[in-house]
Amino acid sequence: MGVRAAGCEKDSCGRNVAMMARWLLAMMCAATACAASGAPAATTRPARLGVGDHWCSLEVDGWKRMYMVHVPRGYDAAKATPVVLAFHGSLMNGAMMAMFSGLSAKADAAGFIVAYPNGTGFGQGALFFNAWAAPKAGGPPDDVRFTAKMLDDLEGRLNVDRKRVFSTGISNGGMMCYRLAAELSERIAAIAPVSGTVAIEKSAPRRAVSVMHFHGTADRIVPFQGMAANAPKIMPFKSVPESLAIWVKIDGCPAEARVKELADKVDDGTKVVEKVYGPGKDGAEVVLVEIEGGGHTWPGREPPVKFIGKSTRDVSANDLMWDFFERHPMK
Repeated sequence: MGVRAAGCEKDSCGRNVAMMARWLLAMMCAATACAASGAPAATTRPARLGVGDHWCSLEVDGWKRMYMVHVPRGYDAAKATPVVLAFHGSLMNGAMMAMFSGLSAKADAAGFIVAYPNGTGFGQGALFFNAWAAPKAGGPPDDVRFTAKMLDDLEGRLNVDRKRVFSTGISNGGMMCYRLAAELSERIAAIAPVSGTVAIEKSAPRRAVSVMHFHGTADRIVPFQGMAANAPKIMPFKSVPESLAIWVKIDGCPAEARVKELADKVDDGTKVVEKVYGPGKDGAEVVLVEIEGGGHTWPGREPPVKFIGKSTRDVSANDLMWDFFERHPMK
């Protein structure tokens, strides 16, 4: 996915816009490559699914929607199994998210189902989720409703543990996690957004939802301190501190965090600091995994393109979030 570096403007707003443009271009190239390499077309599978990867389709509000589901090795249909929903970033798709995150391998090791929903947008690959706007006829779609319908569909195909349905995602997908925590809290036990912040104005969940947020301090696509005041409001989002403050208050957690610097295992130009707020209501926690020097990347994974920044090897997002999810099933 080689992309020639584009020139950046001198002001910070211009640099952020240029970085976003380069990210979107790279993701469009990757989506094209994914389609060219034989990515499966959406098909409706039989009601029950076996071990492996499957594409499923359903219709929601007139939109034909798709998701890929990975059923882990050792899956036992007689046992209720946890589910992790993994939302891709802008101009990606579910298959790309599987490659970007490596969550299917973690699912096999830990024994959970992972579903990779497709957003809507351009063709089969350059997609996004409506993480910020009110849905309306003709778009943007209601991706909260889509997620609920997808869970209904999964429950008809697999033995899903309804108390252990979790959500993660990168960038726009991370923003979608926050929207689900606010608007589908009766079905989402906990979330772990990566490089994606709160993008809606009001968050009013029905219950406390635990949050583990991963973010690099050198992220230039979704900056740690939020959008510049003069940045185009194409996809508005809040800063990391604002997002955490919202959920610390919602979850009734202490305002002061317990701070711990994690072991610097690899000389990769990053350090990881964990900030834990909690416990709050019903034992809820809000955790920030702050990657000093980290970019718009998935911790523990090699980034597909270099310009999105450094990816720490000191921690694995997949390992940390699964440990967190196991501690926070729905009460």
